[in-house]
Amino acid sequence: MNMDFIKGIDVKMSPIQYGWVDKNGVKHTDMAHYAEKYMLQMPDQLLESKLGVCWDQIELQRKLFADVGIATRSFFIVHYDEDKCPTHTFMLFEHNNKTFWYEHAWAVLRGLHKYDNLKTAISDIRNKFIDNELGDKYNPQNLVIYEYDAPKENLSCLDFYKYCEKGKQVQIDSL
Repeated sequence: MNMDFIKGIDVKMSPIQYGWVDKNGVKHTDMAHYAEKYMLQMPDQLLESKLGVCWDQIELQRKLFADVGIATRSFFIVHYDEDKCPTHTFMLFEHNNKTFWYEHAWAVLRGLHKYDNLKTAISDIRNKFIDNELGDKYNPQNLVIYEYDAPKENLSCLDFYKYCEKGKQVQIDSL
């Protein structure tokens, strides 16, 4: 199997902009009131709104990859702190004994990234998250990665956190 399917996924993801839709369907491009008003969009909702954060975009990506027969794994990385608890969701898949990260939401890292294995992929993404999102606020004890399955419904911000936290905690050293 070749990787031509990525072009089709890129075409479907390209109209999606970064932002969020609240419980009332109002679109936002800033993060004010996100924690109180956010609602996870299901893939069809995101295709209609064309505006979503990484949490929303991963669910659409999961569907698009499944539509072409590619199994994916999704991950939630979070840095628990007393400020804003930065997070990112990302998706990985295997092809020809390599691990790939397909990224759309994180604009500076948008595209397809290739790794030798799952451990190097997750390690690299963790390091990019630390460097780009945390800087000097990074505390290794506060950073956690969970692998999670597709949620079956629209979730609030807090409910999405709780859902991901029920997933399997990833221990990079044991991969």
